[in-house]
Amino acid sequence: MSGETPNIAAVGAYAPRFRVDAAAFEEAWGKFHAAGVRSKAVPAADEDALTMAHEAATRALDAADRAGEDVAFLAVASTTPPLAEEDPTARLGGTLGLTESATRHVFTGSTRAGTRALDAALAAGPWDGVGLVVAADCPRGEPDSEEEHAAGAGAAAFVLADDGPAEVVQRAEFAAEYPGTRFRRRGADATEGLGVTSYDRQAFTETLSSAVDRLDFETVEAAAVQAPDGKLPYRAAGALGVGTDEIRAAATVHELGDTGAASVPLGLVTALADGHDRVLAAAFGSGAGADALLVGADEVPASLSLSGSESLSYAEYLRQRGELTSGPPSGGGAYVSVPSWRRTLDQRHRLVAGRCPDCRALDFPPEGACTDCNSLVEYDDAALPGTGTVEATTTISQGGAPPEFAEQQAQSGDFDVVVVAFDGPREGERATGGTSREDGDETASAPAQVTGADPGTLDIGDRVEATIRRIYTQEGVTRYGFKVRPVRGDDSG
Repeated sequence: MSGETPNIAAVGAYAPRFRVDAAAFEEAWGKFHAAGVRSKAVPAADEDALTMAHEAATRALDAADRAGEDVAFLAVASTTPPLAEEDPTARLGGTLGLTESATRHVFTGSTRAGTRALDAALAAGPWDGVGLVVAADCPRGEPDSEEEHAAGAGAAAFVLADDGPAEVVQRAEFAAEYPGTRFRRRGADATEGLGVTSYDRQAFTETLSSAVDRLDFETVEAAAVQAPDGKLPYRAAGALGVGTDEIRAAATVHELGDTGAASVPLGLVTALADGHDRVLAAAFGSGAGADALLVGADEVPASLSLSGSESLSYAEYLRQRGELTSGPPSGGGAYVSVPSWRRTLDQRHRLVAGRCPDCRALDFPPEGACTDCNSLVEYDDAALPGTGTVEATTTISQGGAPPEFAEQQAQSGDFDVVVVAFDGPREGERATGGTSREDGDETASAPAQVTGADPGTLDIGDRVEATIRRIYTQEGVTRYGFKVRPVRGDDSG
């Protein structure tokens, strides 16, 4: 890479398929407190900030025609990381296939963390490879609060390279002392605010406009502005020197809700995917601080999945969030130690199968004797691409799940388990062993839970793809691994 600041080479975005609309909240509470929010995205029981970050990142890398091993710099931003103290870039980097020596940074504690991560990556380049910036968030609030009624979920990702078609031509920041506008107490899950409307509006408008004033521009086609609800960004339009149409062109809050640290990154990704060639990004974090970036772009490769396909009632919304479940059953489930789980991460995170050195057959997982020639061998690694065909399917109903999965089933309901014939490695070679769908197509079969689809919707012969989800939590440590879902395309085409 040259010595210049890297550009945006491709973008990706993801939001959960579940939606709950304003009417459901209004029916439950008599009023909906999130102005301008029509619906909001709801993470499934097996989703969190890390799994959404994986979704957005894989889409951005695919759009850039890059692999995880090409990433030299990873920055992750979230106000809701899975654990308050543990580096999420290690696990995320593992699921994406980054090298162990890739530089990694975490940004949290503020809704401007997404733009902080992007700014830091721009300053850190160039690298021998590409940069990857991911912002993923799923804030929560007290049940009858403005923060909770607005709280949504989503993730956005940027691949940075010297030859990218979008350039961050200017960037600026500003900070002023405005405590209490939005905060989360130590050890708490719920975001709060003092609810002093005029104070909040002043902090938001003054801090953001002061950062934007440090940029030199006359007009933009779209403005991605921090959106704690669907009204406040438009109130700040005049102070930011943009119109409401420009804010609407990049707004995701109306359909996804308040996505926290992912709010402005999602707006920027949406604007770039829609072909806008001059975009303002203005992020606000309570305390208060703001970032302003001006982006000039040609056509940017994009892969977005932001459409919601399933509406929830308010009770179903509470169940998905775990508010109506009683917790794991007494006695727990089958014990798997963290060291034992770690030894299988190549298979669970990266779908690394084994190739028999004697007969060249594939085995997944690569354990014991070769299923083709029965040789006891040391397998060669063979990474599967993550796509495959359903060979068998069954539905696990309430009470039928092993104890370690019972709490997640209480949240999500019935789920399917399938046997998948995973496609063989894309290496241009043909194995002499293994199962074949047709001549020349080697496969490796393995069971997998289904996610992202209602029970009973997958049939034998359907095509599926692997993704990363929460499996279960034991000893306070969440186990992540692959599940499969129906192959689906991008919202953006």
